[in-house]
Amino acid sequence: MQTATEQELVTITVNDQEVRVPKGEMIVESVKRIGLDVPIFCYHPRMKPVGMCRMCLVDVGMKQKDGSVRVMPKPQTACTLPATEGLAIYTDTEQIRKDRKGILEFLLVNHPLDCPVCDRGGECPLQNLTLIYGPSTTRFVEEKRHLLKAFPLSKYVQLDLERCIQCGRCVRFTEEISGDGQLAFLFRGALMQPQTYELTDFTSRFSGNTIEVCPVGALTSAEYRFRARPWDLETSPAICTECSNGCSTWFDHRVGEMIRINGRTNEAVNEEWTCDKGKFGHNYLNSPKRLTTPLVRDGESLREAGWAEAYERILAVFKGGGGAVAGLSGGRPSNESLFLWKRLFTERFESPNLDHRWHVHLPGAGETVAGRHGIREVNTPIAAFEGMPAIFFFGGDPAAEQPILYLRVRKAWFRNEAKVIVAAPEPTEADNFAYCVLRYRPGSEAALLGGLTRLLLEKAGGVAGADELRQAVARFTPEETEVVTGVASGALRRAAEAMAEGFATAASRTLYNLPNGADVVTALTNLAISAKSADRFNLFATEANEQGALEIGVLPGAGGLDTRGILEGCRDGGVRALWLLQCDPFERFPNRELARQALENVEFLLVQDIIETESFHHASVVLPCCAFSEDDGSYTNMERRVQRVRRVVAPKGHAKPSWKVFSELELRMTGETPPFSAKEVMGMLGSAAPQYQVSAYDHLEGEGVILPAEGGAAEPRLALPDYDAMEGSRELV
Repeated sequence: MQTATEQELVTITVNDQEVRVPKGEMIVESVKRIGLDVPIFCYHPRMKPVGMCRMCLVDVGMKQKDGSVRVMPKPQTACTLPATEGLAIYTDTEQIRKDRKGILEFLLVNHPLDCPVCDRGGECPLQNLTLIYGPSTTRFVEEKRHLLKAFPLSKYVQLDLERCIQCGRCVRFTEEISGDGQLAFLFRGALMQPQTYELTDFTSRFSGNTIEVCPVGALTSAEYRFRARPWDLETSPAICTECSNGCSTWFDHRVGEMIRINGRTNEAVNEEWTCDKGKFGHNYLNSPKRLTTPLVRDGESLREAGWAEAYERILAVFKGGGGAVAGLSGGRPSNESLFLWKRLFTERFESPNLDHRWHVHLPGAGETVAGRHGIREVNTPIAAFEGMPAIFFFGGDPAAEQPILYLRVRKAWFRNEAKVIVAAPEPTEADNFAYCVLRYRPGSEAALLGGLTRLLLEKAGGVAGADELRQAVARFTPEETEVVTGVASGALRRAAEAMAEGFATAASRTLYNLPNGADVVTALTNLAISAKSADRFNLFATEANEQGALEIGVLPGAGGLDTRGILEGCRDGGVRALWLLQCDPFERFPNRELARQALENVEFLLVQDIIETESFHHASVVLPCCAFSEDDGSYTNMERRVQRVRRVVAPKGHAKPSWKVFSELELRMTGETPPFSAKEVMGMLGSAAPQYQVSAYDHLEGEGVILPAEGGAAEPRLALPDYDAMEGSRELV
């Protein structure tokens, strides 16, 4: 990992107290080092300072040779003033107190007295700073301006123009952080307002963050509006399970119901941002379709039953089932649940038929990146992308698949001028700041990678074992690659030039949904090895704990069936009983007709889930399980970071944590003492999977831990995909 360059320090005085700070640091941050605070509205530490609100005024002077301080005639904004040697800052003079009072009086002239009904009431910076620094009474007795209330910017965000203080935080967020640039200040004077261009819908994938950065109640959540007051809520730390990024969040709840989700600071993962899917996508937790009690089938209908009866029916079918029983999981169960579920199948049911993957192509052990190339699929932490000089996005839209990684990469470009190369068959949001865009024809992925590999092998020089690969890609000259893929030869050369000194690869396992997915992944890995960048190769998971399922090994055992084989076995009668753990084949499997035939023909179907799904209606037994917020557990995100979630709210009805269900079934089968807590299960997982030894619950406070590499550093191996088959993409021309 790169070491940070040593910062030059300077000495300044704050209220006559000396402090050493980095040269160039904004004074608004410097004063925090001695426990002081400067009031702010427009300033945000993750955005460029603009000095718009003037709330952070301080008196500034310079120390003279005789020790005296020469103070500037006018106050300065602390958010735009960089620290220099000998600077003297005064944050609480009589003049500054008067200035702050004047700024607040000015802001409140037309601000409505909405505090009793405003959703920001109780957690509003304007409200708080007015109480601390503002005037005790108002001199303004005229009629205040009246503007449109609760104007919907989008289905998630509402704008109350009367409350806006024109700090610009929301506009700057869309320009600097999310990069979609959808908001701007329209009009001038009293009519000035943050709006979308041409007053269209605010469609940003990250629009919910503007609610959180707004220092007043101008931008509010349409879903949270009038639902609660801050003092009514209990707030608990959690993580988001809507994708594989594993963002840290605050989970606000009341009487067992989720009320809202806010971003929580985690510098290693999401900084403090969330995507809209994570911020607004948890309504299923309060759904009336939540499963709350076990159900068993009698004839044509399901009826409520106790856990004991449900266990009896399950064991009567699965115990000793061997190859005639199978299990399919989604990517949301916790590490603890997946571990005990795998053990239940492999050791108690003696079945190798287990899988969690739902792609078109399901690579066997010899087809994975590790099997073919001897390297891990994931090598780069999310935060490390900020320091990469070149980044290669391949195959999909990163803003949709890996939203927080997308923000990190955009930050690398915005702050550090990283060169971002985007290769995708459709336009992506990363195109807006890409150094080079390679828009290829669908189906020509591997040919494009072959063309890039050819160019990089010419530049890289000696790459061990590359002679055979050189011969295989020799046909993919830039001109030939242009014919096959549609990517201009000049763009291909420009991309190769940027990648020649090394790059980080960012792709996802959705590449396995391509008909030749395994070959495409092999060609992508060859490209990274050819540029001596195998240590920065990443094929990321896309679901909350998909990476955990891979690490734990929820995969077919020796002679076992994969997802397609299991569904075909259910259809044909070879698999008599199927266990679905938080997954719905109708929704997940690419071949819906095969999923329908499998669930209609299997003799016994066990559905264990949080909410009713389409598969629910075919079930023989239904087990309700807890959501992530209702159970202790841990999750492994896309960068192999393990993070813990403590139970926030009570389970719904008679639902049980999944790991406890598996533990109780083992107890009935063996009579052995079961684990009594998720913490104990994690200890067992650490013994079974050595990489999880570092993730004992005592180590998971704060930002969590990244799993260590297994074994020593392996020499990357090149492999030859079926380049001859790839030339079929010429048919697309």
